[in-house]
Amino acid sequence: MAQQVPLAEDLFTWPAEEPALIGGRSSDGKVVFPYRSHKLVGGVNEELERVELPRRGTLWTFTGQRFRPPSPPYTGDDTPKTFEPFAVGYVELPGALRVEARLTEADPDKLHIGQEMELRIVPFGTDADGNQTLIYAFAPVGAEEGHGDGSE
Repeated sequence: MAQQVPLAEDLFTWPAEEPALIGGRSSDGKVVFPYRSHKLVGGVNEELERVELPRRGTLWTFTGQRFRPPSPPYTGDDTPKTFEPFAVGYVELPGALRVEARLTEADPDKLHIGQEMELRIVPFGTDADGNQTLIYAFAPVGAEEGHGDGSE
């Protein structure tokens, strides 16, 4: 039976009522995303602490993706004819870092730098086993669940 699965391991907590991105924190307090188990810190290969990142942040910058990215590596279920433009941006997560992500709102007139954003998990494609793959995205705070995320 088909399931909903993250596009890649260790991107976000799933399944979860309030999913969070997974990062890694080193002894110097720096955070990396996506999570990886080790990082060089002061010339030493250090094991990172696995941490859940804040679910909300502010839109730092954004742009529109008006054409279907080349495949591979893009693995969406759309085709050049069915592709729908989307926005991509950097969201600054307080006390952590800036994360590059798809935005659920594609209309640039409805986005502005400094806008509060919240993590969402949205459908992306289908894997080789027929499971629905999921990716992380950020939505403007106050946007209704399920709207503007391409899953309608």
